[in-house]
Amino acid sequence: MNYRRFGRTDRQVSEIGYGMWGLAGWKETDQTEVLNALEKSVELGCTFYDTAWGYGAGASEEILGNLVKQHASKRLYIATKIPPKNFNWPSKADFTLEECFPASHIIEYTEKSLKNLHVECIDLQQFHVWEDSWAHQDDWKRAIEKLKADGKVKHFGISVNRWEPDNVLNTLKTGLIDTVQVIYNIFDQNPEDNLFPLCRKMDIGVIARVPFDEGTLTGMLTKDTVFPEGDWRATYFVPENLNSSVDHADTLRPLIPPGMTMAEMALRFILCNDDVHTIIPGMRKIRNVEANIGTSDGKKLEKALALKLKNHRWDRTPTEWSQ
Repeated sequence: MNYRRFGRTDRQVSEIGYGMWGLAGWKETDQTEVLNALEKSVELGCTFYDTAWGYGAGASEEILGNLVKQHASKRLYIATKIPPKNFNWPSKADFTLEECFPASHIIEYTEKSLKNLHVECIDLQQFHVWEDSWAHQDDWKRAIEKLKADGKVKHFGISVNRWEPDNVLNTLKTGLIDTVQVIYNIFDQNPEDNLFPLCRKMDIGVIARVPFDEGTLTGMLTKDTVFPEGDWRATYFVPENLNSSVDHADTLRPLIPPGMTMAEMALRFILCNDDVHTIIPGMRKIRNVEANIGTSDGKKLEKALALKLKNHRWDRTPTEWSQ
């Protein structure tokens, strides 16, 4: 495993982290295998773990808390998120700060997370959705300053709404946000336009989420894919999205180098960008942990291939199904 400096937090974190959404509240999740996969990730050098209260109403946080306790000597990095008070994902432009993150709610759910994680201080507490129109309002600022002063949170970050990487720029300029989490992959390259340059300038840590485009970039989806009843992907991959996603993935197949999977190529594409400090693929199986962490070997994609993948940028705008 290779490690990168996580912006001005000044911590070294594994460049392949662990996205913990699928560990609680998903269909067909084998909890024994989940725990074994987590143990394997620690063994292989993963140190960055991203969870949220919203993942199983705290259940995923509890799993991470137990893992951190069992490996106290490893200094695993804990990142979690505050759910919006209205429990709507993603945020909408007409939502107010009071509806989503009043100070009392920020403090209340940080306390819940501290309890679930069995820690006295959270390394990184993030807002699970955001609207940049809230940048200059004072309520959220007072809350995070209090939590930092009380020693309950070291750093604060924002998880940006899907396909809205610019919907945080003014907030970052306040200097109060230390990290940003954003969708970035072969298709979603638009964070390179404005977000990454600002993060570089301000020394803000960058977390790349959804590296496989919710599964499209694994190359495993087809236009006939059916998700289990109750699986959120059934509402995301509606026909207009599933069909288009599969078409875009199919155009990548001729570019996959011999001996490499599409998923590996997708991760290596992101690793080529030094503006990204850690990537958080969701992993519920040991084989996925081994494959994903295996890409952190210092080997870059050939420049010619990386340039070809740049041409597969797919600019999208939020829709009713984009979540």
